[in-house]
Amino acid sequence: MNEQATQYAARGRKFLAQASEELARNDLPQASEKGWGAAAQLVKAAAEQRGWPHGQHRQLYEIVRNLAAEEGSDELRKLFGLAGELHTNFYEEIMSTEVVEYHLSEVTGLVERVEAILRNGTAA
Repeated sequence: MNEQATQYAARGRKFLAQASEELARNDLPQASEKGWGAAAQLVKAAAEQRGWPHGQHRQLYEIVRNLAAEEGSDELRKLFGLAGELHTNFYEEIMSTEVVEYHLSEVTGLVERVEAILRNGTAA
């Protein structure tokens, strides 16, 4: 993994830890945004590793679609969709604590799956 991809992955893990801290403080908008940030940073790490552009939100969804195609499963797309809902919650504050907790647990799964892709160089 190149240095930039490593930095994106580390930042993603940091954001995931911060999401848990914000959730414990019941700051649901900040927990939500940190969850989105974790997912986005890991996706950027995978894109960086492959030399794919990743500077726009639209591109992140394309990257996830491509990774899901490599895996032969839509699971990554579903998980990233939940991360996108967290991003919306940052602005709209429409989710309950239980829903944010669930979404963050799913984002944790996304982070772990993308980390495995990064280690293996390909989708699992």
